[in-house]
Amino acid sequence: MGLEVQPRLCVVTAASADARRLAEVLDAAAAATLLIAAGTGGALTAATARPLVELAQKRDIAALIEGDAQLARALRADGVHLPWSKDIEARYGEAREVLGTRFIVGADVGRSRHDAMTIAEHGADYAGFGIPAHVEDRAGAAERRLELIAWWSEIFEVPCVAFDVETVADATALAAAGADFIAMRLGVELAPAEYRALARSIAEAASQREALA
Repeated sequence: MGLEVQPRLCVVTAASADARRLAEVLDAAAAATLLIAAGTGGALTAATARPLVELAQKRDIAALIEGDAQLARALRADGVHLPWSKDIEARYGEAREVLGTRFIVGADVGRSRHDAMTIAEHGADYAGFGIPAHVEDRAGAAERRLELIAWWSEIFEVPCVAFDVETVADATALAAAGADFIAMRLGVELAPAEYRALARSIAEAASQREALA
């Protein structure tokens, strides 16, 4: 994903997303990355993912495929994002073997400091901290994510990404804590203008953090 001075938005979308609306959101939010996921009950295929990869890359936005390094390579996407799993270290190694060093390979390590440090040591392009779906205490997990982002940003140079961000308030808090990228799922509740405002809020939160540093 590269190193950025200001945190940037990573828009997460299902491959079935309306391309026109997605384009409007990407432009409004000045997004840096598009993460293409399978969506509920579906599977990523070349036919469904290719149009979105092309849509992003035409805008100089990095296109990542969720969980399928072979598909990312076949589509000439910019890389692969590995969702949280208990064997993330092994999955990272497999993805890197498929894609080599020219592609982005990063992962959501959930709430594990150990996994984050391990994949970073092995060359991951970013470490992501999210809230695994099985976690019942969502509020507690969100607080833990914020703590991990703050810890990571103070110590490590490898970029960190905040995943499973659901509200504007969470996004700005994570940006203020030091997240390099804020990953938010494209949802019907936010219009393009609201994504533009969100991007502005994230930048302002980061600027305030830098001023206090």
